[in-house]
Amino acid sequence: MKRLLPAWISSIVLSCLLLYATGQLHAQTPPPAQTQAAVQTAPPGQPSIAAQPPFWNEIAEFKHRDSLHFPPAGAILFIGSSSFRKWTNVQADFPGYTIINRGFGGSTFDDLIRYAKAIIYPYRPRQVVIYCGDNDLAEEKLTGRKVYKRFVKLYDMIRKHLDNVDIVFVSIKPSPSREKLMPEMEEANDLIRNFMAERSHAAFVDVYHLMLNAHGHPMDELFIADKLHMNEKGYKIWQQAILPYLDK
Repeated sequence: MKRLLPAWISSIVLSCLLLYATGQLHAQTPPPAQTQAAVQTAPPGQPSIAAQPPFWNEIAEFKHRDSLHFPPAGAILFIGSSSFRKWTNVQADFPGYTIINRGFGGSTFDDLIRYAKAIIYPYRPRQVVIYCGDNDLAEEKLTGRKVYKRFVKLYDMIRKHLDNVDIVFVSIKPSPSREKLMPEMEEANDLIRNFMAERSHAAFVDVYHLMLNAHGHPMDELFIADKLHMNEKGYKIWQQAILPYLDK
């Protein structure tokens, strides 16, 4: 016949077992995950990380530089996509001029429009030089006419806020990697050229035809390995084409 443990001993044993089981459960349960909002909380006055638009970090970096040393008013502002962003020695290529380079990412006209309040209006430039459009064609599959309409929207915004500032548009360039888009590039360039010709304080710089060989194809020797972005030879063509249009 089995002997029964006294009730008080049984109570102690049961309590110990319950404490042990509870400790094991807590040890195996991971801490609650942080909420998405907690992880992605942005500084006050800025959109959350999840809501940040394209190229937000690059624009924030521009604003940080401005906070340390704000560019002088009356400079020449270069805005646009990576063809300007990668022109890292643009100031040296235009000695005697004060250049502000605000090319960023693989931006489109919509991106320039989105950030106009941050990287165009505050500088009060005497001239704005724009290069944009080929990403609109390649990444968003727009027609040349739609790219032109985006340009006109940006042009009107700049004209409204900066009045008679001189505006220069550098034509969409041909490149080996985007050769199939050349008909759309030519349409956009022609429409923008005609638009600028009808306005004062406006100019169109044609680099497109300067970058074609005798057979009408983009010159490979002007580009780096990706066949999209230019090397020093390509930028030399741009420098020579743009210089006569810059305001002294």
